[in-house]
Amino acid sequence: MKAIAGYCLRAGLVGLGLVGALGGGTSFADTAVVLNSRDGTVSLIDLGTLSESARLYVGKEPHHLIRALAGHDLLIANAAGNELVLLDARRREIRARIPQVSDPYHLAYSPDRRWLVVNSLRLDQVDLYEAATLKLVKRLELGKMPSHLAYTRDSSLVFVTLQGENRLAAIDLAHQTVKWKHPVGEAPAGVWMTPDERYLLVGMTGADYLEVIDWRTPATVARIPTGRGAHNFLPLPGGKRVLVSNRISDTVSVVDVERLAVVEQIPVPGGPDCMELTRDGKQLWVTSRWSGKVSVIDMGTRRLIKQIPVGRSPHGILLAYDAPGE
Repeated sequence: MKAIAGYCLRAGLVGLGLVGALGGGTSFADTAVVLNSRDGTVSLIDLGTLSESARLYVGKEPHHLIRALAGHDLLIANAAGNELVLLDARRREIRARIPQVSDPYHLAYSPDRRWLVVNSLRLDQVDLYEAATLKLVKRLELGKMPSHLAYTRDSSLVFVTLQGENRLAAIDLAHQTVKWKHPVGEAPAGVWMTPDERYLLVGMTGADYLEVIDWRTPATVARIPTGRGAHNFLPLPGGKRVLVSNRISDTVSVVDVERLAVVEQIPVPGGPDCMELTRDGKQLWVTSRWSGKVSVIDMGTRRLIKQIPVGRSPHGILLAYDAPGE
């Protein structure tokens, strides 16, 4: 695979510690992939039956995951394991381990697919990788506890929340330099760019609101009260509304992006964290961090359908579909 050429590949079943049946044949169910950060495992949940079909060991402290550049693989960041893992969720196997990636916590490809930016929360650094080869281009000692990140649409800037020093930083990717740091509220985590690219919204996990940032200035222009432990984002289809998980209040806020106001609160128990929406938009899947479960919400009624037990401290989640169009 070109995206990981020259790295230590261990194709096939590598250190799986598999729990549950692997299944047979060539057809695989649509699956929710959930990272259990305290157990070092991944739970695979069948979207149809709403039950865990398998659990496998992936490494120390998996927190976030994204789709890999090519194929159907998922790229998992094992923070304490200092590695990235390529997981084929359909075949339920680890395809490769990429070592010597320093404390990867949160990660994302730039929109132009040139960059992979990796935040190291524990080591206070941000690493800029060439996405196609995973060559480390620059390591920036950015500040205390780099948490989440977001890009401009043209991939010229990446924004990083600094949870340990209550700031938001902007990195110029062309020059690999810090453009600015802007003070924000307590323990900033999730950061999200509005579809018109006018504002950045930043979740204050140490408070109960979103901070609205004019990133071109930069300047704080508003605060949006959401709930205690405002943490992460998931845009709804159409771009006019975005969901915000509130870990301590046990709610998910629906924010009107044009009005910059909360229009609805959805109860989600157990410390809601990362979120995914099913392809048909009918269900919201949320990792309930404190309860060791995944909460499934009916988006029509806004009611809890089921809580599915997984491992300890479930964090990142991604929905992998067997059918075309994922």
